[in-house]
Amino acid sequence: MQYTYIPHGVCPRRIDVELEGNVIKKVHFTGGCDGNLKAISKIVEGMTVETVQEKFTGIRCGLKNTSCSDQLAQAVGLALKQQQQQVSV
Repeated sequence: MQYTYIPHGVCPRRIDVELEGNVIKKVHFTGGCDGNLKAISKIVEGMTVETVQEKFTGIRCGLKNTSCSDQLAQAVGLALKQQQQQVSV
């Protein structure tokens, strides 16, 4: 399942997530720090949504209340929730 998330309070304008069950297959950030976000995307491929949420939720960037990785944790959580709703319908 493909899901698009519009992040808040960070540089990237968009996060595209592809899930297979609760496993992250692919992540693509549009905008932001290209090298760092490519690295984060590679690191999380193959991880479960729950693992990414556990490791990345609450990480802050400077004085911001969020970060790109925190927004990714939110994105994958919402993607999984949407996927589960589609399956149960």
